[in-house]
Formats: sequence, C-alpha cells, structure tokens
Amino acid sequence: MLVELVKVFMKRLKTILKSNIVLISFLLVLLLSYMYCNYIPRKSLFNENEKCTEGYIKKIDIDGNQLKILLKSKEKIIVNYYFFSLDEKNSFNLKINDFIEVYGSMSKPNNNTVFNTFNYKEYLYNKGINYIFKSNKIVLVKKNNNILYKIKNNIIDRIDNYKYSKEYLKIFLLGDKSELSNEKYNMYKNNGLLSILSLSGIHISLIILFINKIINNKKISNIIIIIFLLLYLFITDFQISLLRAALNYIGLLINKKFRLNISRINVLLIVLIMLLIINPFNLYNLGFQLSSIVTFFIIRFNNLYIDSNTIKKSLFISLTAFFSSLPILINTSYSINFMSIIVNFILTPIISLLLFPLSIIAFIFPFLDKLLYLLFEIVNIICKFFDSIELFKLSFSKIPLIFIIIYYLLLFCKKKKSILIIIIIFYLYNYYLIYPRIYYIDVGQGDSILIRINNKNILIDTGGKIAKVYEKWKEKKRKYQLIDNSISLFKSIGVKKIDYLITTHGDYDHMGEAINLVNNFKVEKLIFNCGPYNDLEKELIKVLDNKKIKYYSCIKELNIDKNKLYFLQTKEYDNENDNSNVIYIELNGYKFMFMGDASITTEKEILDKYNLLNIDVLKVGHHGSKTSSGKEFTNEINPRYSIISVGKNNKYGHPNKEVLDNLGNSKIYRTDEDGSVMFKIKNNKLKVETCNS
Repeated sequence: MLVELVKVFMKRLKTILKSNIVLISFLLVLLLSYMYCNYIPRKSLFNENEKCTEGYIKKIDIDGNQLKILLKSKEKIIVNYYFFSLDEKNSFNLKINDFIEVYGSMSKPNNNTVFNTFNYKEYLYNKGINYIFKSNKIVLVKKNNNILYKIKNNIIDRIDNYKYSKEYLKIFLLGDKSELSNEKYNMYKNNGLLSILSLSGIHISLIILFINKIINNKKISNIIIIIFLLLYLFITDFQISLLRAALNYIGLLINKKFRLNISRINVLLIVLIMLLIINPFNLYNLGFQLSSIVTFFIIRFNNLYIDSNTIKKSLFISLTAFFSSLPILINTSYSINFMSIIVNFILTPIISLLLFPLSIIAFIFPFLDKLLYLLFEIVNIICKFFDSIELFKLSFSKIPLIFIIIYYLLLFCKKKKSILIIIIIFYLYNYYLIYPRIYYIDVGQGDSILIRINNKNILIDTGGKIAKVYEKWKEKKRKYQLIDNSISLFKSIGVKKIDYLITTHGDYDHMGEAINLVNNFKVEKLIFNCGPYNDLEKELIKVLDNKKIKYYSCIKELNIDKNKLYFLQTKEYDNENDNSNVIYIELNGYKFMFMGDASITTEKEILDKYNLLNIDVLKVGHHGSKTSSGKEFTNEINPRYSIISVGKNNKYGHPNKEVLDNLGNSKIYRTDEDGSVMFKIKNNKLKVETCNS
C-alpha cells in the first residue's frame, strides 16, 4: 500500500515539476520576496547605546591601518578598528571563529548622500547587518577549536604568505576580491569581467569535471563531489553564486537519479525558489541576480548553439551572458563597454580553463607563485588595452523597473529587433529633459552644482578634498575619489557630457576634482573666474591644452538655448574668494543665484550694481561662513530657499549661527544634513527633493 502511495506521489510530482506551475511559483516567490524586503521592517537586537558586545569572528579584512571584522553576535555586525602602529598591525593574530569582546560605540551605517550612488546602509541591511561598531579595544576570549575553521584559517594563512599572486589566489580559492587595487578592479569591471573573477557555476563545473575524470565510479565520484562542494562552500562563506551552482548540480543529480525528467530551466527555478525562501534578501544580491539570470538564458537559448563548434558556442554564450546581464549592469554602473563581448570571448576560456586550475595547483606548489602572477599580468595588459578603447563605452541612465521587465520578456520571447529598439531607448532615456533640473551635489566641504536645461549640462564647481598623506602601512588598496560619486550621478540621470564646466574660483574645495573630471568624463568647454590663474588652475590648463578643450575666463554672460547665465562679478580683487564667479539665471520665471565663496564685500558691490529681488533659490556663499551672507544682502534678495553646501562635522564650524539667523525667512537645506538637493521646475511649479528624504 505504501509503495503504491509513493508511486502515485512521484507521478504527480513529476507532472507538477514538468508543468508551468514551477515558473508561476517562482514569479510568486519573487513578488513575495520583493514585498518582504521593501515593506516589512526588520528590527535589530542591538541599540545605539551599547558600548560592548561579543561574538565569533566570521570574516577579517585588513586594509591599510583599518581592521574590519564581520562579527556574529546577537546578530551580524561590522566592527571597525584602527591600528595605532605598524607593530600592532604586524602582531595582529586573531583568526576566523575566534570568540572576542569589543569595546567602543555603536552607530548606524550611512545612507548615500548623492542620488543613485552606492548606498552602504542598504547594502549592509540586505546582508542582515543593522549596525557598525567603532571599536577602541578588542579582547580575545576564546581561540577557535573547530576543525573546519582551522582548515579555513590555514588556507588563508598559506595564501597570505605568497609574495606575488596572493590577490589572485584569494579571488579563486576564497572568492575574496579585497586585495584587488582600485585600478585593476575598475579595469575588470569596465571590461565586464568581474563575473569571471567571481566564483560561480563555471568554476563548479570545472571542479566536477576534474573529479569525474580521475574517479571512474560514478556513484563514488558523486558522493565525493557533494562532500567537496559542501567544504568549498564553507571555505568561501557560502557565496550565493556558488551556492546556486552547487544546489543546481545536486538538483540535476536528483533529477537523473529518480528519472523525474524535469527540464533544466525548472531545476534552476526550483533552486532559486529555495534560495529566496531561505533568505528573501538574496533578491538584492548582485551575485544572485547575475548568476541566476545569465544561467537561465544560457539554458533558454541552448538549442540555438548546442550543435555549434567550440568557437561559435563560446561566442554565443558570451553574447547571451552580455545581453542577459545588460539591464542589471546598467543599473549597477550606469556604463557599458560593448567591447566586453569580445573581451569575455577571448579571456573567459583563458581565465577559467587555465588560470583558475593553475591557481589551485599554485596553492599546492608555491614555486608556481610567480608564474601565476606573470600570466595574470598578461591578462591585465589585454584588459588595459580594451579598456583604453573609448569608442564602445556608452553611459546609460538608471532604468525604471517596468523597462527592465519589458526587456526580459522580449529577451525570453527572442524578439531580436525589439530588444535592439529597447536598448536604444535605454541609451536615450533622460537624455533630453522637458523640465529643467538643478542638482546641489553633496561633495563634503565644497561646492558642486549641476544645471540641466533640455540636453545641455552646466556644472558649477567640482568640489575637492586635499588627500591626506599617510605612512605607507596606513595606505588603503582602494582609494576613493570624490568625483566618482558625481560621475555616477551624471550617468544615472542621462548626462553624456558636460557642455560647460564653470569654476567659481581656484580654491581646492571648489575645483580640486576638475582634473579628475576632465580625465574621466567628457567636458566640452571650461570657464574660469576673473583674476590671475593660481597654481591649481595652471595645472588644470595643462590638461585642457593636452585634451584640446577650450577655456575662457572673466566672461559676462553665457547663452544656453533660450536661457542665459549672467556672471555678476567681473571686478578683480586681491583674493580668490572675492574673485568668485557669482552667477544668476532665470528658469521658467524662477530665479537662481550661485554665490561661490563671494564675501560681504562682493555682495555689497552686487547690490549696488543690480536690482535682485525675491530670489527663489540661493546657493549660500562660502558654505555659510560669517564672511558671507550679510544681513543687508539677504534682506535685499529675500531668498525663498537657501542651500548651504557644507561638510559634516567640518573643522570650520560652518554654517555660522549668525548666517543661519540672516537666512531665517527662507527654507534652508544643508548638504551635511539633507544630502544632495534637487530642484525641478514642472508645470511651472518649483519642486524640491533631497537625497535623504
């Protein structure tokens, strides 16, 4: 009787698993996961008043003088600690799964303060992390005694002793890209090769192929493969792309063993359903997104290239991977290099079939350390060459979810012409604006304002922060450039080029990032203020001359389509601040003023020369310093909104209380509190949006 029931159950299960119910179930779980992640708040077990906590170390990352620990306490938490000396750094000997106590202060992670840029708080939240603990003292309570963690720690220690190829061994054996420098990381990203450097299905397939080759007995080899996969998943912290690939393999084994005859796509969908049920926040994991979508469409289009030769098959897989990942990559980096199709076609076999296995061999035989490094340097040279070709690099604005859904429906239905049309729509989306927009970008203690009128883009200042000079042991591998956030914003909102870059004056906090901008983004023309060029401006001019970019200084007005920018300050003073360009523009009847670092002296000159009443939006002069925004000036222009571009907890004490009192009749926005601020004129109404709203 029981046997008959099992047979009936298996028969019905086969029918269900071979039907469209699997796809419908996946879409339902996808929707529920989205709703769960976005509409059901998760409460933390921590609070901001805690000064001490304890837990097991799950990950260690040392970059310069910063130690970052992923700690499994009441819940996962990031612990940041800064070494006081090189000796302390060198004597650090904590290992994964050691039990420690940490003392310090608790804080919430920061949101992004520039629109459409990386949100660290959201990133950590999706990983189950709600707080960051800034530690001033770490105490070891108990050393790890778990055999599996001892194996993992020994592997990490062995890799750390490699002189040349450590960064590559960490990538392929641990799935850890933290050793990659900024330059290499961006180079691989620009060439669409980050997925190749991430452990995924292709690496699992190679391991399985190798084990099957050396063990003839299928039953034994499958057992060994499953044991090895579980151990490998543990060593690599159960990275989602690897976990997906491993579960997919096990699913295919079960499918074959019990003769369920389920399609490969349905096996994949069942695995994805499981992963989303286990953790709905996997939905926002980039590795999960790329691994799942690329695998799905490679299976979907398998019949188109299954009988092709190796070269055609590789090219087709490269094309499939590119187009299936396109919307995800656009909304991640806002830039696509179409040469990545060729780069992937050339380098994927080299990296996957040669360098990945060689990494494993080099781990066993350390004398291959330098050989592995040299081979990767050859790959880096090839990457650098393709990365230098600008012709096929296109920037895309952020794509709405509905467009992404339409794209994947067309791709699923194999509508080639329609896919081409929607990619063109992606490229042109937001390029031409019906409604003017002005962005006051948070660049810390500095100024940067983007004015968008139709398809014209004017950037007033770039911001800038003088880099601190550290001892070599304190230097970080990934160095942050302030302009990166601004360029991400530009691309994400459809800005393909800056038509005019206007520097209000030559101070570093206003134009310090100008050279980086010109080197990394298309700038048509540049306008300086009145007065002699200082050293910073002369350095910029060298770059402009080299790139044949035209520049002007001390102009009175600038025509932008039917609009006009007026430069109100053309008198020469003996200091940079008073020589600041002061700009006035009227858009759809709304008046905007940008004061640079102009002082009260300049304000009086402007009041005597111009009749400026009832300004709608004022960019407050000199970050709210007491040397600007005098009572007479603010009373006269009577701003409706006042924007103060100022750094959080800045050493100057900006904005000054007296200035805030002078601006008391206006609505004040501060970049240190509100993040970036955007004004949009739509249907003759002035609308405001802040990054922190």
